[in-house]
Amino acid sequence: MRFDQRCIIAGATSLMACGLLVGAQALGLPPVAVLSKLVASCGFLAVAVFSDARRSRYGRIILLGLVFSWFGDMFLLAPGERFFLAGLGSFLLAHIAYIFAFSTYGLSDRWSFSALLPVAIISLLVTIWLTPYVPEGMVAPVRIYTFAISLMVILAFGARGVGAPVLVPFGALLFYFSDLSVAILQFTSTPFPHYVWGLPFYYTGQLMLALSVGFVRSKEPEQ
Repeated sequence: MRFDQRCIIAGATSLMACGLLVGAQALGLPPVAVLSKLVASCGFLAVAVFSDARRSRYGRIILLGLVFSWFGDMFLLAPGERFFLAGLGSFLLAHIAYIFAFSTYGLSDRWSFSALLPVAIISLLVTIWLTPYVPEGMVAPVRIYTFAISLMVILAFGARGVGAPVLVPFGALLFYFSDLSVAILQFTSTPFPHYVWGLPFYYTGQLMLALSVGFVRSKEPEQ
């Protein structure tokens, strides 16, 4: 698989914009943060498009998930519980799209079950720790979301077991852990700015999933 030069430029631009976003949030520069987030999120969409996502069923579903993620990013730019829930819903749809994409690729039962226990333990511990901080009306949405993202990671490993590129489980894991930083920032009070690692994890993970469509397309007949 050779990467299109436009794909490399888009990915590099996304990562640079992510770095600018982290700096803008740390320095309290909202206009710069909004612009850099828009550029960074458009970057992972561009990577998927330049990797010819539309030419495979897997690629089209991953692209749909990236579009839902883009909307989630935009919703989270606005303050307030309503926009947070809209963002949560958008990312939930993104994870559902990724679940279908990995299932479309094919799944190894052995790899899926091997990932099940560690992912379930981590998600359970995070849920137990986080629940006291979550407002009562948001407990159910957060738990549904946690289940979806956990299943997404498990199936990413299942897809890897039947030959999916290593970008798939690594991208899914980075997305999974980046959500932890969002939860910490949304529901708890902590002096440490967890977005300094959460945002790089998120954008790197999304870029990995976007890049994975090129590897998969090279093994599929055009559709």
